[in-house]
Amino acid sequence: MEGRDQERERLRAEREAAESQDAAATLARKRRVQYLTLAAFGAVAVIVALIVISQSGGDDGNDTPTTVAGVKGVAQVNSELRGISQSGQTLGDASAPVTVTEFGDPQCPVCKAFAEQIAPELISSEVKTAGVKYVYQPYLIIGPDSKPAMKAILAAGEQNRFWNYLQLFYANQGEENSGYVTDDFLTNLAKAAGVSDIDAWNESRNSSKWDAVIAKGTTDAEGFGFNGTPSLAAEGPSGTQAINGFGLSEIQAAIQQVS
Repeated sequence: MEGRDQERERLRAEREAAESQDAAATLARKRRVQYLTLAAFGAVAVIVALIVISQSGGDDGNDTPTTVAGVKGVAQVNSELRGISQSGQTLGDASAPVTVTEFGDPQCPVCKAFAEQIAPELISSEVKTAGVKYVYQPYLIIGPDSKPAMKAILAAGEQNRFWNYLQLFYANQGEENSGYVTDDFLTNLAKAAGVSDIDAWNESRNSSKWDAVIAKGTTDAEGFGFNGTPSLAAEGPSGTQAINGFGLSEIQAAIQQVS
């Protein structure tokens, strides 16, 4: 009897291990597909993103540093966002008739690829024209480092530097849950993003007030049926719809449908 019990226990353990490996493999395949999709849609945008285009105008250019030691992408992000109004989590004209909402996790590597390959083109072609506003909602699915990162980004939004901080976070993103999201790392990004009152930002990012914002992002994302990041939705005079995919052409098609 004891031998049979041990055999059953061994087989159960082997089955559970196999199921765990299958789940990990499925997640890995899904991420590879997402990377390939972004690569296909963003090939041209990658080239554009590597070029810093000098632009004039904008009420935020003079307040944002051009370089901060150890922080990558400052000049590029400044160029992408220069001249575009932002308030909290919203980039662009608050009265724009169409809203594109991205549900993301600052630690998500696919979100990083989206931020660097697709978002600059979306901002340039749709947000700068004042026809679309771009909203970021937290959907934290990666792990424990995601929440302090997201709270730091939200706190920067109180000083109208949400998008500068978000894009710089992606540009300097480390390995998931590796412990890279330290106070020094977050503070350097805040300085690079042009957060002028670091003391106020520190107090804000450590506040529990952002917990409700993060929870709402999760609820809204799941309400659309999303289960991964990045996920996008469009809302306008003709309705609201989840966007099937995250290439620029899919986003623009959805914008037209809800306009």
